[in-house]
Amino acid sequence: MGDDHINDTSRYDHINNTSQYYDYYRGPFFIRHVATYIIISIGLPLTLVAIYALHSLVRKDNVAPIYVINLLISDIIQFCCMIVYVAKPGYHIYLISDLIYFCSLMVSVGFMVCIALERYLVIACPLWYRFRRSIKISIVVCVLVWIFSPIYCFCFLFINFSDISLTITTIFVLLPLPLLIFFLVGTLKALSASISVPADEKRRIVAMLVMVLLIYTLLFLPGPILFLKEGNRFNFLRVLFNVFLRLSPLADLVLYVFMRKGVIDKFLAPVCCCIMDSNDDSSLTV
Repeated sequence: MGDDHINDTSRYDHINNTSQYYDYYRGPFFIRHVATYIIISIGLPLTLVAIYALHSLVRKDNVAPIYVINLLISDIIQFCCMIVYVAKPGYHIYLISDLIYFCSLMVSVGFMVCIALERYLVIACPLWYRFRRSIKISIVVCVLVWIFSPIYCFCFLFINFSDISLTITTIFVLLPLPLLIFFLVGTLKALSASISVPADEKRRIVAMLVMVLLIYTLLFLPGPILFLKEGNRFNFLRVLFNVFLRLSPLADLVLYVFMRKGVIDKFLAPVCCCIMDSNDDSSLTV
């Protein structure tokens, strides 16, 4: 994912300000540059506010905000790396920030899976999960995610960003897809059977699972698919995907909305009713 920046810099070192370089890359890089400025100016302050607000929601019986907070912290790291990108530092600083950015992306994917799993367990196994969930367990899971991602990135660095490392990265990023789909489908199937979870919380849980799957599918998944199709060749689509990837911290802020009770429940109520009606009709047919 983060290899686009390194490819940009290495090409810049080899081509050295030639007119051919600017004629080919001026448009894509200008779009990415402007988009990065907009993303930082909007996303960074909103993410800080969201982290502060979610901190007050953490309770012994509500550990979901812990995963969302850690997801937003990884977004803060991504914003800091974007600030380094637009500052146009030297190659070595660029390389270090790119590795940190890549690690934060892996952390984001890990916490997206954690959020989906936690929300699935609330609906599918409410009684079991009520006695198993605790803040200590959630903190241990968060620490493991934060430790595993840098280890993976160092392994990625050891292979020197070759096609082999990109293939491994592609496989790693594709792994969460079946998990996220399973959690969403399993939650929808168990939705009507769960009686211990309030209706408004069910709506927020389903909406959060759908949003996590959409963020992953629309913003993270195109990169591995593009690599499988075209390899490590640099083109406009890679720059466009890089812009979409930088939009992921803004999309993560929507998860904060689904953690709050209020106006969003009125919007989700008719949607959830339609799902429940369809599930009832299918069960009657069977």
